[in-house]
Amino acid sequence: MNVLQIAGWVAVALLALWAVVSYNALVRRRNEIANAFAQIDVQLKRRYDLIPNLVQTAGKYLQHEQDTLEAVAAARAGASRAADSARRLPADAAAIGALSGAEATLVGVLGRLMAVVEAYPELKADATMRELSEELAHTENRIAFSRQAFNDAVLDYNNASQQAPTLLVAKLSGFKPAAMLQATQSEAERQAVRVQF
Repeated sequence: MNVLQIAGWVAVALLALWAVVSYNALVRRRNEIANAFAQIDVQLKRRYDLIPNLVQTAGKYLQHEQDTLEAVAAARAGASRAADSARRLPADAAAIGALSGAEATLVGVLGRLMAVVEAYPELKADATMRELSEELAHTENRIAFSRQAFNDAVLDYNNASQQAPTLLVAKLSGFKPAAMLQATQSEAERQAVRVQF
């Protein structure tokens, strides 16, 4: 073998080593997304478990607000189904988008329920309702922190899979961009508050 052939084999070996290292780095980052979603999933399950107790407690006082209670139950079921789908494919943009939409719906109807609760002093004063509301608020904070960790993992993965030269390995290996979880606020909630005097 001459020097050019040896240099060629060394170059091929280095390229293969680089491809393996890049592939493994992308797999690690994709697994970090799954791990981050698992943390969100724990908090979502906690929320989904709290909601029936909240609805049951509120239902004792709100017989004529049945539409609101049914909307909460339906939104919880929809969000739970979307979370199941996202749990199976945490790096899938469609599954995460569906979860974001279902969570936005759930947060919206929970907001309506809490507004109704505010209108009923005897319900607002109920110790069980207060405890459940407080627990739900703590859970929402945990979900927000978990969502941030998930989005950070998605950002790292997307950056790694979309930057040259790793982009070549990502394209050839079928690594697709992952979607971030969006805030569950409606467009009206995102608008700046206008203060007029």
